[in-house]
Amino acid sequence: MDKAETALLALRMRDWVSQAGAHIRHHIHDPLHVQTKSSRKDLVTNLDKQTERDLIAAIRTEYPQAQIMGEEGSGDHVTDLKGLVFFVDPIDGTMNFVKQKYNFAIMIGAYIDGAPHVGVILNVMRQELYWGGPQLGVFKNETPIKAVSPLSLEDGLFGINSGMLAYDRYHSHQLFKTSAGMRILGSAGIEYIQLLEGRQVAYLSHLAPWDVAAGRVMAETLGMSVSRLDGHPLDMLSSGDVLIATAPTVADIRAIALDQPR
Repeated sequence: MDKAETALLALRMRDWVSQAGAHIRHHIHDPLHVQTKSSRKDLVTNLDKQTERDLIAAIRTEYPQAQIMGEEGSGDHVTDLKGLVFFVDPIDGTMNFVKQKYNFAIMIGAYIDGAPHVGVILNVMRQELYWGGPQLGVFKNETPIKAVSPLSLEDGLFGINSGMLAYDRYHSHQLFKTSAGMRILGSAGIEYIQLLEGRQVAYLSHLAPWDVAAGRVMAETLGMSVSRLDGHPLDMLSSGDVLIATAPTVADIRAIALDQPR
């Protein structure tokens, strides 16, 4: 896909998530039908499902040959990454959406033959749109975002999955003590925004492909590392423990989390 085609793809993705965000804001105080998935803390609502169906319908209209992986199961059963593949997270941070009506995002990532191509994240309630890719650069609305400062762990804030911190997985208590402080936001999309804006230096969590896809495109475009915690490349067809961080922070975290020498 050449730059003009990529720019058109990004424009369409921005329009899709903006329309979806406007729909959610319009219905934010409507009665919700809330269901649990894997546990009582893993929620899905009627608005998650409707938003995903709407986004997938929009994608299929413009890119009928593409594969689509959606969190709520409305997409395809994706078993390979050949060609154009979209990863759709209709409401990332559903618990925040249900309990706070805030701190949740809509995310779409587009990949070509497994390579990150375009990512879009909308902070729904703040109406802030982050988008871009390696051919385009990274933007907040229409303002370019520059590469973040490569701070060390001790100089920066560190985002983490609440369960990892609670149960001291990967020596997370020591990571907390070493960092300038930890933050738990409850949404991978909102965590990615903190990284893109340079407000945090790292984020560690167990993430599914739709959680990581959009933000990965932009984080890597800005020079950050996105990989499994152990350093292995991401498998965009399966979930795993993912570390997104500035380069010097990666070594700091792995030294503690995995008992690796710096």
